[in-house]
Amino acid sequence: MTTDRNASPPDGRATLYVVAGLVVVVLLVIALFSYSAAESSRQADEKADQFTAELQAAGLTAPSHDQIVRVFGDDGGAVCDHPNEALARATLAAQLANGSGGPGSRPIITDSRLLQGQLLAIKTYCPDELADFQEFVDDLETARVVKN
Repeated sequence: MTTDRNASPPDGRATLYVVAGLVVVVLLVIALFSYSAAESSRQADEKADQFTAELQAAGLTAPSHDQIVRVFGDDGGAVCDHPNEALARATLAAQLANGSGGPGSRPIITDSRLLQGQLLAIKTYCPDELADFQEFVDDLETARVVKN
């Protein structure tokens, strides 16, 4: 007894492939038009201008306006995503180390100006988080270690 391996006729499979392809194309077109992660709103532009002014007033070099809008948007992006929670603070503290890996890693006395940009970003984009973050930064041991 033999069995037919092709349960559906070739025309039926071709129709299925065409329909599936059209569905994928339609979904891709919808995804492209609805993707708006880099959308530049009026509020994002205003906050980017304010952040640039804050950086320049502090004597720091500001990135381009477009870069600030793309990174921070109108809500601060990753900088304002729970900056005072334990994981964010631990990640920041881990970056303030001697650069050695494993058991040789040690905390350092960092330059007092190092966290100034992050403080200004929090001040601009999520000011309700600033007091707690400023308290955390004030508890770090810093000094003027980098000479100009």
